[in-house]
Amino acid sequence: MVDTKSLSRKPDIEQEAVLIRKAVNDPEQFRPLYNKYFKEIFRYVFKRVGDKELTADLTQQVFLSALTNLAKYQFRGAPFASWLYRIASNQCMDYFRKSKRVRHVVIEESALVNLVDELTSDQTIEEWHQRLPQILELLTEAELQLIELRFFEARPFKEIAEILELTENNAKVRTYRVLDKMKKLFVQR
Repeated sequence: MVDTKSLSRKPDIEQEAVLIRKAVNDPEQFRPLYNKYFKEIFRYVFKRVGDKELTADLTQQVFLSALTNLAKYQFRGAPFASWLYRIASNQCMDYFRKSKRVRHVVIEESALVNLVDELTSDQTIEEWHQRLPQILELLTEAELQLIELRFFEARPFKEIAEILELTENNAKVRTYRVLDKMKKLFVQR
């Protein structure tokens, strides 16, 4: 059976590859990539820091870092956005490490429904809605990042693997281990 989703993305990935090659030699050619991904990366950073001015600064750093290191980018089958997410993730972690500020987690209702569907059918969304903030606080940064990418950002495992520099299988295994941990934490109350 042919995967029509990957076929429809192939021209987009090829087009991005051309833009990337051009941008390595001419930074002005980076503008279409910047325009395409700015809002997406801004939203990702904002969900972690919760401050628009700080988000704007960090997002600019993400794109500056991407442009500066563009020659080092290697296509590994995942969209260019995955590389930007990895840079954004690292920028956020560096910020929290240096500033010792508390990290934010923004959970949209649709993401909560998807997460609860994956976690259990025994508890209601309302029960999870009440307990989820405490459960998320008990997760490590790496565990929280997996849950955010998979359920709050709706990223496929292949992209999660690319962002976190894991194998796709390892990303799946780790995600399901975190889900099991969350189920156990819920039961412990």
